[in-house]
Amino acid sequence: MGAMQLNFQAMPSEPAPADATAAGDGALAFGPLSIRLHDRMEPLEAAWRALEAENNLSLHQSYDWCRAWARTQGTKLLIVEGVSGGRTQLILPLEIVRHGPVRIARLLATDFSNLNTGLYTRAFRALASPPRFRRALRQARGDFARHFDLLLLDKVPLEWRGETNPFGDLPAVLNQNAAFQLPLLGGFERTLAQINAKNRRKKFRNAERRLMELGGYEHIIAPAGNEALALLETFFRQKSVRFQALGLPDVFRDERTRDFFRALVTTSASDTEYPLQLHALRLTGAHAGHIAAIAGLSRKGDHVICQFGSLDESVAAGASPGEFLFYLAIRKLCGEGVALFDFGIGDQLYKRSWCTIETPQYDLLWATTPAGSLAAALHRVKAGAKRFIKRNPQIYAFLQRRRSGRQAARAGTGAD
Repeated sequence: MGAMQLNFQAMPSEPAPADATAAGDGALAFGPLSIRLHDRMEPLEAAWRALEAENNLSLHQSYDWCRAWARTQGTKLLIVEGVSGGRTQLILPLEIVRHGPVRIARLLATDFSNLNTGLYTRAFRALASPPRFRRALRQARGDFARHFDLLLLDKVPLEWRGETNPFGDLPAVLNQNAAFQLPLLGGFERTLAQINAKNRRKKFRNAERRLMELGGYEHIIAPAGNEALALLETFFRQKSVRFQALGLPDVFRDERTRDFFRALVTTSASDTEYPLQLHALRLTGAHAGHIAAIAGLSRKGDHVICQFGSLDESVAAGASPGEFLFYLAIRKLCGEGVALFDFGIGDQLYKRSWCTIETPQYDLLWATTPAGSLAAALHRVKAGAKRFIKRNPQIYAFLQRRRSGRQAARAGTGAD
């Protein structure tokens, strides 16, 4: 599809990246990184899966996650591969979307991502440290301009788990949402001690007593396949009812979006690596079969992300079933080698009650054309406006209701 080179040249005042070779990723040194552009994922699968094995890189750039999106959305792919020393050092899985005449290259499935990092080796991270990466891109701007006007890498933490993102020197704007995490400290009691263990255990016992009075409960984990698909459809129904009650737009309404999540829950997985695993709180006894709460969890390495959750409080509202399910899931994961439970992007009270870490995220914007520069400026303005709106709950609720009304009107028109 295309090829070019990024030249990483040291200025006299810059030290050589000694840790590039120390990381064991091959003999990367100052010089060219061959860039290959692909419109298909399959030829890169082996190299892709090798890169994603690095523990601190995001699950949202993993092969299975991106493949599910590409197969269900019919999107135009632009996979950026960086090669040096005979090894793939970098993969950026992008899609090209148009806003009017402007071509924007963004990460695959980013609308449903909680945290993005890209995929790269430790050697590349050392080599691309500021200001070398931006300088190398500047030299190749004309080559990239043939494919897009603006590169948008959104929801990127500049610092993540003690490491600096190599793309962090690109022009950036603070995203309107942060992400929230809870470290799992090798045992459930030590983990709870971070967040008022006595009070949380008391709430759990009270909730459990209420559930037992209703006839009991089960914590179920649906295996990939038909059982997971059935539970996912229950999630869609619960979420639709919830959005409607709150006067909010249903972000899961589109059938292609649903197909994306269907593909994820039917992807083969292991106990320690899964793109999407559904947990549920199911009642027994008099209310047998009632699903009171659902949580969709993803795991890569020692990092688990909660992608979404839903509730049906028609029976067990007094037991706070969502909180109860989180307690059960986190308690289980504490014994399974998980070091970080991630509640994902978006500021909500229940997340703050569980989490001790707040991770700011940034949108990185690199324009290749004047049209891209204009789009980047507009994105910065919109991001600032969104931050302002989210700090003002009344304005935010009003705008969400208007958005929901427009969505309902469009659906009605389509039905006619």
